Amino acid sequence: MNKILVVLLTTLSIFSSTHAQLNSNQQAALEKMEDSMLVPSREMILNESPSQRFNSDSIFTRRLVKALQVTNSFYYPFDSITTVSKLYSPDSSFRIFTWQFEKDLSYYRQRGAIQMRTKDGSLKLFPLIDMSDFTPRPTDSIRTNRNWIGAIYYNIVLKESNGKKFYTLLGYDDNDFTSTRKWIDVLTFDEQGTPRFGDKIFDYKYDSIKTQQPVYRFLLEYKKDGRARMNYDRDLDMIVFEHLVSESNEPQKTFTLIPDGDYEGFKWQNGKWVHVEKIYDQKIDMTNVDPLLGNAPLEDPLLDATGKKNEKKLEDVSQKNRQKEEQSKKPVVPPKKKPA
Repeated sequence: MNKILVVLLTTLSIFSSTHAQLNSNQQAALEKMEDSMLVPSREMILNESPSQRFNSDSIFTRRLVKALQVTNSFYYPFDSITTVSKLYSPDSSFRIFTWQFEKDLSYYRQRGAIQMRTKDGSLKLFPLIDMSDFTPRPTDSIRTNRNWIGAIYYNIVLKESNGKKFYTLLGYDDNDFTSTRKWIDVLTFDEQGTPRFGDKIFDYKYDSIKTQQPVYRFLLEYKKDGRARMNYDRDLDMIVFEHLVSESNEPQKTFTLIPDGDYEGFKWQNGKWVHVEKIYDQKIDMTNVDPLLGNAPLEDPLLDATGKKNEKKLEDVSQKNRQKEEQSKKPVVPPKKKPA
C-alpha cells in the first residue's frame, strides 16, 4: 500500500501550486531546506523498519516546521516532497499538509498541519493531531485540530451558505489490515480563525451500509483494497462515490463491503450535502480526480434489473478477491542465478 500511496501523493503534488511571492533569498533558503527533507520524507513511508519510519517521521516534521517559519513560505510548493499531500484551498486562504505513519498493518496514524495565508508572510500553523484511535464513533462530533479524525486529503471543495464558507475535504485512510476508509469531512473557521472539523450538514437516510444519523462527517468504509471510488465531479457538481454491497450478506461487517458498479452521491443544496440515491450517468469520468485509483469503470453492476443481488456475479467477484489474497500469501521465490 505504501507504493500506491506514493503514487497518489506524487499526483497530488502536480495540482498543488499557487502564485509565487518569494524573493531570491527566501527561495534559496527554502530550496536548501526542502533538500534536507527529501530522505526522511521517503524513509518515513518506505523504510521497512517501524522504528526507522518513526524516527524519519520526527525528523521530517521538525524540518518542515522550520522551513515553514521562513517568511512567505506559504507560496513555496515543496514539489519534490512526493510522500506528503499538499493542497491549497480553492480561495488560497490556507493549505493543508497530510501524510501517514504506519506502525504495522493494524496501526495507521495520519499526520498533518494547516498553514494559513498571512498578510505579512509570517507563519500561522495549526498542527493536526490524529485521535481516531480514541473514539468508538469518529462521525459523532465537531473536532478541533487537537482531536482530529485523520485522513490524507486529496481534494477540497469550497461551498458557501449564508455568508459562511464550508471547505469539504475528501480524504483517504488505510485504517487497518481488514478495511480501508474514505472520508468526507467539513472544515470551517470560527470567529477567532480557529479550524473546526465536522458539521451536521449531511442529509441522507440510514441504511445497512451508512452510519446512522446524526453524523458530522461521512464515512465510506469497505474491504481492504476494495478500490471504492469517491471524489468531486465538477461537471455534475456533486461528490460521487460507489455504492457498496456485502459479498457475504453481512453489511455490518465493513471488511465484506465491495463496490457493485452503481454510483450515488451528494449534491450541495441550501447549505447541506443532500444524498442522491442513484446517479444514472454510468460513464462518470474520474480521470485525475482520484489519483489513487484512476478512472472509474464502466457500468458492471452486481445488482440485477429488479435491484436484487446478481449472485453469480457477486460470487465471481468474491472468487477473484480470494485468489488475490491467496496469491499475496505465496512466498516470493528469487530467480536462480545463472552459472558464471
